[in-house]
Amino acid sequence: MPGVGDELRADNANWSFGGDVSEHFDEHVQRSVPFYRAGHELVTHATDFFLPNGSLLYELGCSTGSLLTRLAARHRRKDVRIVGIDREPEMVARAREKCAGHPNVEVIEGDILEVPLENADVIIAYYTVQFVLPRVRQQLIDRIYQSLNWGGAFFLFEKVRGPDARFQDMLNALYTEYKLEQGYQSEEIVAKMRSLKGVLEPFSSEGNLGLLQRAGFTDITTVFKYICFEGFLAIK
Repeated sequence: MPGVGDELRADNANWSFGGDVSEHFDEHVQRSVPFYRAGHELVTHATDFFLPNGSLLYELGCSTGSLLTRLAARHRRKDVRIVGIDREPEMVARAREKCAGHPNVEVIEGDILEVPLENADVIIAYYTVQFVLPRVRQQLIDRIYQSLNWGGAFFLFEKVRGPDARFQDMLNALYTEYKLEQGYQSEEIVAKMRSLKGVLEPFSSEGNLGLLQRAGFTDITTVFKYICFEGFLAIK
């Protein structure tokens, strides 16, 4: 099984967040995704506009709970419920451990397509939807829209494809340069790329906007953009 960096290994077209991936996930994702922590800070600060007392916030695909802890600390003086959902038991265990000191945080093990969602004021999907099968992706965005209270916010951060072949080639080259600068070896970059085939399926910016608009969102803006990574804020 080839190495993909940070002591992680994955077979061709068989990347998984399960097993021992959770042990090295934080280090790996922070090196692999540009401005990963800065994006957490941006989202955390932006939730100030949408979380009065009595609010509910969901993070879909919360992994090890790093963003949940930031959110809990930010809103510790408010009556705000924060719920993380992830389907990988090992990720859930680590998230619960990280959030143990925050009584307003709950971490649920389950599929984000199946876990019932209460009416919420904020829903966050931070590099999560890109791993949802394209055939059911619209179903998920529809659920999110329906679950939000009027005036509620959906933060969608995704890896995105270029609008045409020329731009896609440029984005691929720039991102490869970025990963080399982070210290990854060429063999690790290729192994990671091969492991994500059929697992990570990014849409273009227009494709993501289409998902949001078909669900019912009309107020949408980009709040973050770097190479092939983009963060959208959609308000119901």
